[in-house]
Amino acid sequence: MWPITLWFAMLTWFYGDTFVVERNAFKILNLQTWVIPRFHSQYMNKWQRKTLNKLIEDAILEAERSGVKVLSLGLLNQGDELNKYGELYIKSNPNLKIKIVDGSSLVAAIVLNSIPKEATQILFCGKLNKVSYAIANALCERGIEITTIYDDDYEILKSRISTDFKKNLALPGSYAAKIWLVGDNLNEVEQKMAPKGTLFIPFTQFPPKKLRKDCFYHITPSMEIPSSFLNVHSCENWLPRGVISGWRIAGILHALEGWEVNECGDIMFNIHKVWQASLHHGFRPLKIKPMHG
Repeated sequence: MWPITLWFAMLTWFYGDTFVVERNAFKILNLQTWVIPRFHSQYMNKWQRKTLNKLIEDAILEAERSGVKVLSLGLLNQGDELNKYGELYIKSNPNLKIKIVDGSSLVAAIVLNSIPKEATQILFCGKLNKVSYAIANALCERGIEITTIYDDDYEILKSRISTDFKKNLALPGSYAAKIWLVGDNLNEVEQKMAPKGTLFIPFTQFPPKKLRKDCFYHITPSMEIPSSFLNVHSCENWLPRGVISGWRIAGILHALEGWEVNECGDIMFNIHKVWQASLHHGFRPLKIKPMHG
């Protein structure tokens, strides 16, 4: 199929508007999924960021004119480097009534509730982000020891963790922890450091590459949808049928609960509150076994 894909990629490189790919109904809400017609490789090009941000901003403004109350930024359409998790659009359009949600708080809540309750040590690896900082704070508050592979990551977490709980941040160098929370760019060398039987839990939108046959890999942050969530006819990316990502669910919860706040930039919504809301509205943690490599 690569000739067709290459032709379509070239076409969207120069032209392409946002389009609706799915319509759903849930309780009092009418939902739509909009697609930015760009490929992963195009998102990876720094010189494409201006074009991408223009497409996303135009979609936000169109949604505003259509009376949309909440817009979720999914997958590659959010990020610190691209648009400061959506904060760019708020600053460019200070009179926006629509609320922009990046879903970080619910994603953090899903990861925290995926960690076995008996865990006492956890290692962070891969690229850190605002979700990982929130998770690290919550774990230290629970009294769980966390550490990193690299000194630089240790210093970053040290600067982000509340003073009262920094005692639970251990110096890097020990790989004894059998639960690893992983961000983007986890590589083969790093995975080889993990002890046999390690559980890798991603806090990223894209799953890590499974390289270890003697370890386990959890699914990316997501939840099962209620049976009353209508017109879901396709799978979302690599997720099982009837499962959607935490980033997408977060916007739905903000609309259902009437939380008229933006969650973008460095702003995080209340993790406990959004988790309880997800359960109240019928979303459920995945009842699947971690995926073996």
